[in-house]
Amino acid sequence: MAVSWGSVTYEDVTVIFTQAEWALLNPSEKKLYRDVMCENLRNFLSIEKIQEHSTKGQHILHGNKQSNTTVKISEGKDSHNATLSQECEVYNKLFTYPIHLQKHERIHSGEKPYECKLCIKTFCCSSHLWAHERTHSGEKPYECKQCIKTFSQADHLWAHERTHSGEKPYECKLCIKTFSHSSSLRAHERIHSGEKPYECKLCSKTFRQSKGLQQHERIHSGEKPYECKQCSKTFSCSSNLKRHERIHSGEKPYECIQCSRTFSCSSSLRAHGRIHSGEKPYECKQCSKTFSCTSHLRSHERLHSGEKPYECKQCSKTFRQSGTLKQHERIHSGDKPYECKQCRKRFSVSSSFRVHERIHSGEKPYECKQCSKTFRQSGTLQQHERIHSGEKPYECKQCSETFSSSSSLRSHERIHSGEKPYECKQCGKAFSCSSNLQSHERIHSGEKPYECKQCRKTFTYSSSLQRHVRIHSGEKPY
Repeated sequence: MAVSWGSVTYEDVTVIFTQAEWALLNPSEKKLYRDVMCENLRNFLSIEKIQEHSTKGQHILHGNKQSNTTVKISEGKDSHNATLSQECEVYNKLFTYPIHLQKHERIHSGEKPYECKLCIKTFCCSSHLWAHERTHSGEKPYECKQCIKTFSQADHLWAHERTHSGEKPYECKLCIKTFSHSSSLRAHERIHSGEKPYECKLCSKTFRQSKGLQQHERIHSGEKPYECKQCSKTFSCSSNLKRHERIHSGEKPYECIQCSRTFSCSSSLRAHGRIHSGEKPYECKQCSKTFSCTSHLRSHERLHSGEKPYECKQCSKTFRQSGTLKQHERIHSGDKPYECKQCRKRFSVSSSFRVHERIHSGEKPYECKQCSKTFRQSGTLQQHERIHSGEKPYECKQCSETFSSSSSLRSHERIHSGEKPYECKQCGKAFSCSSNLQSHERIHSGEKPYECKQCRKTFTYSSSLQRHVRIHSGEKPY
């Protein structure tokens, strides 16, 4: 509880600076702050009779690490340290000042008293509101001296500067892993402890980080506050906007050390690295299947649960993955943001674009360990491996027929439903499979992407090329 006298509380005469704000003050401003706070503290200590005959009071704030704030009181030759500690009843965490405890308790209570006047979004701390307001104004007052990149918050600048220096001053005591940012260390430590202190009030899902909860809450609210300045597309989190902006710029700053392939986001590089290492650290608890990415595991788990949390607002169709929903939405919008630089063909899905590029390069990075056959797509390799294993994990709920791939199951289900969602824009003909539509569109465009390596003859369909190749080889499979 705050120390009070009449209608005045300690918080009424207290100004708390964050570490970022403190760094911006000059020495004279810091001295003035200490003097004023020292005087205020002495007055309140006097009111509470903690200091009745003190001859000296010293308020120590913002030391080298700006950690615990203490009060030191001296009387004659004797001295003692008096720390005004407040304790959180949930986690028994100690705070030196009531205002710090109040801020912390808002994590548990969900109280957000600071409101943005532009979008009515609320925050538990005034510093969070100030940082948010810069998303509206576009203000980025903190500039990196090495690369001139600007930031809306000082701590974002400091974290960025460590990408230049390579400094990682925060170390995990359990696994010795080091981090460039204290928040990254705290989030990592929760992996060991299993702690997830941030809970969604709508669905009770818990998160290790507050930003994870904030992003999740936008699934319920549909809020997308981050907008691309080039195409006006909006996103629910800033990291997704940054990744999207690289589509326009073509920037791929993350490079694989083994094969020099570059990626637009770090998570794609990490997932790619596991192709080389074969590592699959994420295991399904129900069937023990392992995966190289957490997103693949989450998608797989929804096969067991049947959950499809992502819904199309236009046709109410639901999906297991947010990426699949985005791809589906482009069917309605006709948006094809990915363009091949060699042939100018456009694609609605980045994965289709990457696969197409391999037609030009001839790259087939995915190899079957049993027969050494190589493939352009990881999904095609997985389907091929089921030929060896005989696995057919996808079952039709209406007729119980099983399939080796989810796409085959979806195509089959349309036999029952009669659905033909893929329509040719030139002649209006509809198809149950996207591949059938693509093949049909080549009739209008005259495109023949499949070329015989022996005689250079080109074909509209891969099946036509395969039949033609048998003329050269003399193969008669039927």
